[in-house]
Amino acid sequence: MNMDRNTKIYVAGHHGLVGSAIWNNLEKRGYSNLIGRSHKELDLTDQQAVRQFFDEERPQVVVLAAAFVGGIMANSLYRADFIMQNMQMQCNVISEAYAHNVQKLLFLGSTCIYPKNAPQPMREDYLLTSPLEYTNEEYAIAKIAGLKMCESYNLQYGTNYIAVMPTNLYGPNDNFHLENSHVMPAMMRKVYLAKLIHDDDWLAIRRDLDIRPVEGVNGSSSCDDILSVLAKYGIYNNKVVLWGTGTPLREFLWSEDMADASVHVLLNVDFKDIIGIEKYSSVHYGVSTDGAVDRNHAVGRGGAIPQLGEIRNCHINVGTGKELTIRALSELVVSTVGFTGTVEFDTTKPDGTMRKLIDVSKLHSLGWTHKVEIDEGVRRLFEWYKSSLG
Repeated sequence: MNMDRNTKIYVAGHHGLVGSAIWNNLEKRGYSNLIGRSHKELDLTDQQAVRQFFDEERPQVVVLAAAFVGGIMANSLYRADFIMQNMQMQCNVISEAYAHNVQKLLFLGSTCIYPKNAPQPMREDYLLTSPLEYTNEEYAIAKIAGLKMCESYNLQYGTNYIAVMPTNLYGPNDNFHLENSHVMPAMMRKVYLAKLIHDDDWLAIRRDLDIRPVEGVNGSSSCDDILSVLAKYGIYNNKVVLWGTGTPLREFLWSEDMADASVHVLLNVDFKDIIGIEKYSSVHYGVSTDGAVDRNHAVGRGGAIPQLGEIRNCHINVGTGKELTIRALSELVVSTVGFTGTVEFDTTKPDGTMRKLIDVSKLHSLGWTHKVEIDEGVRRLFEWYKSSLG
């Protein structure tokens, strides 16, 4: 589809790590007719509220970047929440997008959809070939369901819903809360706080905890209470303890790069481009002389379309195609923060998947490659984190 600058675009999750970056990217490109709702304004798990929102706003394009997310600890603690809340959000937004004739939808997932022991680097067609990593199984299943919803709506109804699967993301507006953040921001905050304890900089420690309290402990708490709660998360005087062995390999993508990739796909890639069939809609549907798709005369319902064969794995991996160990990441963070203490790894804690590198050749073939390398990204993230403390 051709999107002009006045196209009405709803960005679900526009305050989040990726959603905010997508919003900013669209604005920089001149797209000013953007709609966003905070979680307080619109609970996407509430079907009636989502329907009312679509009734009132009638967006032409939807970016579904809202999700209930977290790292290994959060995934382990809130398994029911991870599958239920994400499924509810996806089902509500995608079904209402279809009911309100949204012209294009971009669904954001995660590369945790791939099997725990998938061959590396992971191509899109490795999906559902063997068991998932147990610690994030619920979130992965929800995201698989989301990309399958997009794929299935396209096959049954001729919609133009695209699913992108980013690797580990980091960047401005990242979540640094110790209880439920991802590996890089949690690591960075731990190293920074351990440095501040060593420097005896209690003013900075209290400012940090006022902005991001830990288990109810904030900047007004006693020194003993602060040190006690930080110790629970492996933060000590000039020492940090991280989970696992440090040997897993991870790929990281700067969130503003992810946003740029997402908007590139939104503006330049249609479902027919992904499956490589130029005349997909005319093969699959009755098409009138003006090119409009007749949704009432879909053929091949259920996804089995003899003319096209089996169509699956239509999602797009988004990443750098580069990786480093958690230990190497910690060394990069230590250097960036200026930490002179020690980093230890608690090998009794889980590592998660040992390697998770994605194949980004499909993305490259669609005209996009990353720009920010990991060392520059870590430096930018630390600068953003310090600025967030005032």
